Amino acid sequence: MTLQNTAAGIRLMILTTLIFSVQDAVSRHLAAEFNVVMVIMIRYWFFAAFVIAVAARSAGGVRAAAATRQPGLQIFRGVLLAAQICIMVLGFVLLGLVEAHAVFACYPLLIAALAGPVLGEKLGWRRWAAIGVGFVGILVILRPGFTVFAPEALVPLAGAFCFALYGLLTRYVARQDSAETSFFWTGVAGMVVLTPPGLWLWEPMDAAGWGWMAFLCVSASLGHFCLIKAYEIAEASAIQPFAYFQLVFASLLGVVLFGETLEPMTVLGTTIVVSAGLFTLFRTRQRAERGA
Repeated sequence: MTLQNTAAGIRLMILTTLIFSVQDAVSRHLAAEFNVVMVIMIRYWFFAAFVIAVAARSAGGVRAAAATRQPGLQIFRGVLLAAQICIMVLGFVLLGLVEAHAVFACYPLLIAALAGPVLGEKLGWRRWAAIGVGFVGILVILRPGFTVFAPEALVPLAGAFCFALYGLLTRYVARQDSAETSFFWTGVAGMVVLTPPGLWLWEPMDAAGWGWMAFLCVSASLGHFCLIKAYEIAEASAIQPFAYFQLVFASLLGVVLFGETLEPMTVLGTTIVVSAGLFTLFRTRQRAERGA
């Protein structure tokens, strides 16, 4: 049995967000030079190999990890995450890290809003109010009806929707499958679905590109390893709020490496969205503790 250590879990979650932020910056760089689907396909080749290696070392091996009572849902989850990553990397290229992550920050609110129809969970008026406030924050970021509104901002919004649905389906399949099984299908299904279009859209990559690609693959596996360890030693509800550090790190990288700017309205809207998201996480944790 793994001992619970919330402080260590928080540190690991923050480290995970830093790794994923660096990974997003590298993805943006590569996707600006090469085809997005090809870049994500190569990343998934490495990710799938990592997943299979982890499964092989676990009790029962690969066969036990692959055993699922709901293969259709597991495959759909994997495909959904692969699509979400492609969408978000495209969003990084179109909008930059700052704007894309500002919009993507609404995904916890989408999870809360969709928890009813997907999982049958009931939301109180406080969480519905927080969701409404959060989407006001999204409108502040997008500023529809103004000349500064960029239709490209709908790309990371679609990515947030895909990730929210992926998260809910992950909770749904966990009712019958283990975390190891879900992790296995996440990597393998994504690799399988991305390989045909990725090979079709293949572009020659120079030595520098392959160097960045290798860094991306290694950092992706390291990030997932840290995330797994974080959830092993601490409760998800305790460390999940610290996932917002990715927004901070990604914004800093966008400003420093790519010359992006922090617009006042973007900062205001993001603050509203994150505050609403933290409130929904807090209310969800309270509800879980009362139901325990």
